[in-house]
Amino acid sequence: MAGRKGLTFYQKKKRINPKVVKDVFEMIIGSLIAVFLAFVIVYSVGMRTSVVGDSMEPVLYNGQEILINRVIYRLASPERGDVVVFLPNGNPNAHYYVKRVIGLPGETVHIQDGNVYIDGSLLDEDGAFEQMTDPGIAGNELTLGADEFFVLGDNRNSSEDSRSGNIGAVKKKDIVGKAWFCIGEDWENTGRIE
Repeated sequence: MAGRKGLTFYQKKKRINPKVVKDVFEMIIGSLIAVFLAFVIVYSVGMRTSVVGDSMEPVLYNGQEILINRVIYRLASPERGDVVVFLPNGNPNAHYYVKRVIGLPGETVHIQDGNVYIDGSLLDEDGAFEQMTDPGIAGNELTLGADEFFVLGDNRNSSEDSRSGNIGAVKKKDIVGKAWFCIGEDWENTGRIE
C-alpha cells in the first residue's frame, strides 16, 4: 500500500512574497504622490471657471468649463489671438470675462464699417468673425496704454467687451490668465482653446 495515492485535504501554506508586497506598496505610494502633485500643480498654476453668456460662440458656449493657465502671463505678455480670462476693471465681485485679445499695448484700435483696424491697417481675421454693428467706444481711434489690451468676444454682435465703456481696455494686472483647455459635454467640445 506504499504506492497508494488518495485524496488529501492538506493544503500547502502560501507564503507572501516580500518582493511582491514591496512592489505593490511602491506602486500605491507612487500613485498617491502623482495625484498629490497633479492637485498641487493644477491649483497653484491653473484654475477652473465657467463661461458666462454666448459672447465666445462658436469656440466656447455658455456654462462650458474652462481651465486657465495663471502662470503664463507672469512670464510673457498676452499675444493677439489669445483667449484671456479677466476681471473687468479688477472688480473682484464681477464674474470672470473670457475674450480674445485683439489690440496690444501701444497700438491704436479703431472699428470702422464693422471691421477692426490696428494702427490704421485692417486686421486680417480671414472672415472668421461677423462684422460688428456697434463699434462702441472704438468708433473713435483708441490708443492703448503700456499695459492695456483691447479684447473682443468671438460672437461680435453679442459681446460685452472693450467696446463697452464700463469695460474698456483691459489692464494686464486684471488678466487672471490664459484660457487654454475647455471641457465640453462631449469629445467634440473638449480640447485645447485656439
